[in-house]
Amino acid sequence: MGNPNIILEKSKQFAIRIIRLYQHLKTEKQEFILSKQILRSGTSIGANTREGVNAISTKEFILKLNIALKEAKETEYWLELLMETNYITNEQFESIYSDCSEIIAILTSIIKTTNSKL
Repeated sequence: MGNPNIILEKSKQFAIRIIRLYQHLKTEKQEFILSKQILRSGTSIGANTREGVNAISTKEFILKLNIALKEAKETEYWLELLMETNYITNEQFESIYSDCSEIIAILTSIIKTTNSKL
């Protein structure tokens, strides 16, 4: 089922960054709606990846990683909205968006590789 170790670590570190962003948005910006959305989707990536690694079948593994990929794409959307509405700076956006894009690339690669082995 591929080598998920790198994605497990990166998605967990990303979730920690998202939690910190959520805390910042709540306390410093008094933003409560978008912050909850990004908290949900951004932390869900790691949760679904971990579920996938513990899947009982390759099919379930692929399903969970596809869910993680969808959550990562949703997180990109919330990040774009936060930047375009000036809740985060362009510098903050570029840093965390880059991490999200890297996770998307890794998930896509793992899914494609695993599918090709079926």
